[in-house]
Amino acid sequence: MTDAKPPPSHAAEEAGAAPAALFVCLGNICRSPLAEAAFRRAAEAAGLTARIDSAGTGDWHVGEPPDRRAQAVARKHGLDISGCRARQVKAEDFRRFTHIFALDAENLARLRSIAPADASARLSLLLDAAPGREGESVADPYFGGDDGFDVAWADVWEAASALAARFSRQKS
Repeated sequence: MTDAKPPPSHAAEEAGAAPAALFVCLGNICRSPLAEAAFRRAAEAAGLTARIDSAGTGDWHVGEPPDRRAQAVARKHGLDISGCRARQVKAEDFRRFTHIFALDAENLARLRSIAPADASARLSLLLDAAPGREGESVADPYFGGDDGFDVAWADVWEAASALAARFSRQKS
């Protein structure tokens, strides 16, 4: 894909400014709320201040809470995501966040196709943050059993921990 617009400026990130991370999957009821929760926990443990949110590229579940299975796996790890509500990615998100992490390649492609010309967020796959997992997608557990949510949690936790460590190093 040829990108006609210049790459976004990452001066704020390079200067050690607080990161702002948006986690994006398709419906914002399974993987992305888990990624948001995992990164909140990892950032807090690292003493990192960050703006953190999640969204979906689709609008099917706007206003709904996370899938009950996502809530259950979050509870298993001591996190309550029941207050989250699904929302769709907006043009302003590409300016409000320093990083937008797609949970899979299809959503990354969609984000690239809808990014406004003045977007400044860095787009990447979430698992690109986990050493040895670059280019991998977090599998969508929606149509499977409960065990798929455990796998999704393990993936987002691995990436969230790596991100928090990376952002903490950049801060110092």
